[in-house]
Amino acid sequence: MPLFPSISAAMQGMLDERELIEGTCACDAGQMNRSHPSADRATRWHVLPTGEAIDDYAFAEVARLAGVALASRDVFRIVLAGGNTPRNLYRKLRELETDWSRWEVYFGDERCVPPGDVERNDRMAFETLTAHVPIPPERIHVIPAERGPIDGANEYARALSGVGDFDLVLLGLGDDGHTASLFPGDDRAMMAHAPDVLPVFDAPKPPRERVSLGATRLSRTRAVLFLVTGGSKRDAVLRWRQGQAIPAASIRCPGGVDVLVERSLFEPND
Repeated sequence: MPLFPSISAAMQGMLDERELIEGTCACDAGQMNRSHPSADRATRWHVLPTGEAIDDYAFAEVARLAGVALASRDVFRIVLAGGNTPRNLYRKLRELETDWSRWEVYFGDERCVPPGDVERNDRMAFETLTAHVPIPPERIHVIPAERGPIDGANEYARALSGVGDFDLVLLGLGDDGHTASLFPGDDRAMMAHAPDVLPVFDAPKPPRERVSLGATRLSRTRAVLFLVTGGSKRDAVLRWRQGQAIPAASIRCPGGVDVLVERSLFEPND
């Protein structure tokens, strides 16, 4: 029986090709984040042949988690990642059969540039997903980073006040090990009790000023999916697997973290 009955046979074939590299526990594709309590804080590495296969796998998991949430809690709270990696996934999600009116969309981080700027994560999400599906505008919670790191962080923290756990957090991995706008050298990324939203003043790549959810708030979720593609991420993947304290490794939710990674990043570097 297919792991995800609603997806195509071709997509199912891609999912069947994936390998699961165990961190501290294992689960199959249909059991992500339903681990035994002893598996809390596990990192599960799902090795897939291509970036397209990663998008297909992630699509199926978003569909499953949205279905579970809407059946039991009447709302699906998702945190969207920025950058280039999730673009194709967001385009695929336009095809999803779901009650979009009950989605609540948040963002993991944002650059302190004017609204509509090509550098903004919310613009990328708008162009690839949110402009194409009927999510009510009031349920799309953009980060007001145009107000600067401090005011933007404070306002988004107020917007998150009273919001419960997320259902799914989507994240990427930078070549230096960063995720969202939590960069190496910023001790706040590793704090057990970091503020929900952090102002960032000195990001190592432009724009230097940003607003980011903290590791603790990103970890308050029922599921985490990292999407990792591109040869430049090989060293960051290796350091994470070796147990080094990169910012991405600070994201730990009770059900464990699932990392979808291209197979080439696990192969020896000739």
